[in-house]
Amino acid sequence: MGFLDGLKRGEIEAETVVGSSEQLAAEPARNARIVAIINQKGGVGKSTTAINLSASLGVLGKKVLLVDLDPQGNSSSGLGIEKSRVENCIYNVLLDDVALSDVIIADVCNGVDVAPATINLAGAEVELVSEIARENRLKDALKSARGTYDYVFVDCPPSLGLLTVNALVAADSLLIPIQCEFYALEGVTKLIDSMKRVKSRLNPSLDIFGVLLTMYDGRTTLARQVADEVRSFFGETVFDTLIPRTVKLSEAPSFGLPITEYDPSGKGALAYGALAKEVVQRG
Repeated sequence: MGFLDGLKRGEIEAETVVGSSEQLAAEPARNARIVAIINQKGGVGKSTTAINLSASLGVLGKKVLLVDLDPQGNSSSGLGIEKSRVENCIYNVLLDDVALSDVIIADVCNGVDVAPATINLAGAEVELVSEIARENRLKDALKSARGTYDYVFVDCPPSLGLLTVNALVAADSLLIPIQCEFYALEGVTKLIDSMKRVKSRLNPSLDIFGVLLTMYDGRTTLARQVADEVRSFFGETVFDTLIPRTVKLSEAPSFGLPITEYDPSGKGALAYGALAKEVVQRG
């Protein structure tokens, strides 16, 4: 969805709010869970979930870092970040050895910091091929975030390339959004196979944190059937919370706001609030 620049409120100028190393060091000690939000299919609600789950956890008093690893930069723009004003982004962390703390934009919304993406990230897949320890770049960068945040979410691109492999190596677990539409499970087997290969060779502790049903419309038989099929396939890893298909969730990114600020009493905000509580309960 394109920007409605004239409608956005609170545009963020990166040079004035980037978190410094001193600011990060001043935070109380935490033990962050790093979760990759992943599905190789596009349009399933990855960025929507990354933005709104992060914001909902912030409302609960949690400290969250959202890492935008998608060259499209939807998590960045969806939170009002002007990508054209971002001097360094997650690309520079992966390929130029820039410190994570030097690209973080602090307090984008309540309790949420963002490591943004820009169009520069589009070339990272090719450039990483020749790099030493190419699969571990993100993991090494996120070490400094472990003691600063409660949760680190990585919004992955809709592919299984080197950027996604970096996320799989860095993450403790995966959150897989699946839309309640036809062919919902298409490609999921390949994703699980990729997870198992990374688990066996690069990240033995990697597992599925949860599967999230998105774009749910309980009025349709298809949505109910898909939900049943996903629950049958994934069992107890599926969250109880269903994310509804709503106009407000679709509109919020064009205003650069999470749903917690754009429509705090609407169905979308209530659903992501319930999901945040489930995430906290799971640890």
